[in-house]
Amino acid sequence: MRPILVKIKPTSGFAHFLHLVLVGVVLPGAVFALVSLNFVQLAFSIIILSKWRMIAVRPRFWAANVRANSIDLMVGLSIVLFMNHTSSVGIRLGWMVLYAAWLLFIKPASSVLMVTTQAFIGQLFALMALYLSWAAGPVYGLTVLTGIFCFLAARHFLEAFEEPYARLLAYTWGYFGAATAWLLSHWLLFYRGVSLPTLLLSSLGYGLAALYYLDHNDKLSTGLKRQFIFIMLAIVIVILALSDWGNKVV
Repeated sequence: MRPILVKIKPTSGFAHFLHLVLVGVVLPGAVFALVSLNFVQLAFSIIILSKWRMIAVRPRFWAANVRANSIDLMVGLSIVLFMNHTSSVGIRLGWMVLYAAWLLFIKPASSVLMVTTQAFIGQLFALMALYLSWAAGPVYGLTVLTGIFCFLAARHFLEAFEEPYARLLAYTWGYFGAATAWLLSHWLLFYRGVSLPTLLLSSLGYGLAALYYLDHNDKLSTGLKRQFIFIMLAIVIVILALSDWGNKVV
């Protein structure tokens, strides 16, 4: 007997149109309205509830489903925090439009380039939101959450390449992110509102992802590798040199 395939998402017709409206209009609009009315907890709740399919399976699949949907959750919950952190209606509307674009165009894409973009946005937004809302939190909390976000972003990126050592490499990047957070959280600096751990991990992560992509496709020459390493080191030096070392959270 041939297995019965059940499609969760409609792909055509009125059902597909209704799905796009619910995902791209109703959900971002509801988040915007709830944050504007100061119901931030409800905004968090509807984003989490929108992922109900994660647990609509046997419990043994829950962990894998949570990991698969982690980037989407990181982006959605971060946007709620960004909206809540500003009093400007125009900026909130901008975040709402960006969230709609994420849900309609960026998240559903499956090409290597778009998966890389998803991972980069997920890590960037999650780290920005973490240090924006919890900069004065305990060092161990910042360390653990930074490591988790880095791990999830790396795992999402590496799975696009069917990397056999994806888990090991993701754990390595997560450990590096946690170590960076632990070191810099003792003297937390901000550069134009963005924390130093976010800048460093985003710059280095993007550079390492580019090196991995080129090497995976046999396009990484020795000269190009040296250029990337030099550029990453230069970015790190510039970030450290231009940071205001008087602006800190100890």
